[in-house]
Amino acid sequence: QVQLVESGGGLVQNGDSLRLSCIASGRTIEKYAMGWFRQAPGKEREFIAGISWSGKGTYYANAVKGRFTISRDNAKNSVYLQMDSLKPEDSALYFCAADTWGLVSATSQFDYWGQGTQVTVSS
Repeated sequence: QVQLVESGGGLVQNGDSLRLSCIASGRTIEKYAMGWFRQAPGKEREFIAGISWSGKGTYYANAVKGRFTISRDNAKNSVYLQMDSLKPEDSALYFCAADTWGLVSATSQFDYWGQGTQVTVSS
């Protein structure tokens, strides 16, 4: 089993930046693909960024492409999401997830989930 804990969320202004962190425990994630999802009230959960086990493959949803950057540090069993040029529509609960397959695509299926960290962007 893998436990994932997100941190780094908060209340920011339009145009600000935030860096989310996700640390895993219970098992090494070095061979897992990792992803970030978000869910706003009344909306479906959205897959916004993913990274392969090696870090060489990434995926971004169109809504965040060019503004968000996913990265990982396998030595620290962690994955990060750098969010720049934040907009009010980015406000949501952000989740970290792990996929034991190792590669990432728009249709990746994730096996382990964190509890989420809230991001609120005021206008």
